[in-house]
Amino acid sequence: MTLSYLWIPATLAAAAAQTGRNATQRQLTKTIGTVGATQVRFLYGFPFAILALALVRLALGEPIPSPNATFLVYVLGGASTQISATALMLSAMRERSLSVVTAYTKTEPVQVALFGLLILGDPLTLGMAFAIVIATLGVIIMSLKREADLMSSGLRPVVYGIASGAFFALAAIGFRGAILALPEGSTLMRSTTTLVWGLGTQTVILLVWLELFDRKALVASFKAWRPSLGAGFLGALASQFWFIGFALTTAANVRTLALVEVLMAQAVSHRLLSQVTTRRELVGMGLILVGVGLLLAFQH
Repeated sequence: MTLSYLWIPATLAAAAAQTGRNATQRQLTKTIGTVGATQVRFLYGFPFAILALALVRLALGEPIPSPNATFLVYVLGGASTQISATALMLSAMRERSLSVVTAYTKTEPVQVALFGLLILGDPLTLGMAFAIVIATLGVIIMSLKREADLMSSGLRPVVYGIASGAFFALAAIGFRGAILALPEGSTLMRSTTTLVWGLGTQTVILLVWLELFDRKALVASFKAWRPSLGAGFLGALASQFWFIGFALTTAANVRTLALVEVLMAQAVSHRLLSQVTTRRELVGMGLILVGVGLLLAFQH
């Protein structure tokens, strides 16, 4: 496998780690609230990112790239929009199942393809656009309840989920832009450096926010350090692989292949939460697989 195709296993690894992190954070919302559960992935993930950068520095013998103004702007944009996206996603998860909320947020690929074209000039061919639409259609079909009533649990979780997808799209573009803005370093070094800056920025933002507006949630997140540590590790691991993918190909490619996370979330819901997979969800999953398969085919 050539280096350019390493984004495929990197994305699959990221999706698997993120599925585990989402499930862990969902449980934390019950004890420390939405904002508290949002910040643990950053606060507890930051030390793991620093460790990863130290190991990469030691293994590769490369200097750590110095940030420039463009890099910092992209990092700040990616960090702030990802915080908003995560908070919206966890809010929706309090009202809908993990697999359904994941489906709403995964309307993201269409948006990330457009943002990537407009902001970064990432290529978007007709074939790629068709594959993205097919896979996203599968997500939409999966999000329907068995009674075909989208609003059966209210409009709010739907809005939260779709808005979360939009912010995740902007975050993906921001972090890919930051990686590309670094003038030197290998793929692994630039992606890991961006990870440290991103998680560091997010940690500072959320610590200040919680100290000012929700000190109770901040204290609760420290008390719940054991499950929070697990969420932080899985979050940092997922982000590391996401960033490697962003360094190797367009964010649209990465986030479309990442739709396999919907299938992973469905498996988690089925096994751990005793939720039944409907025929409509099976059709949606089939379309996701077709869309992802077409996307990979168009890479040749």
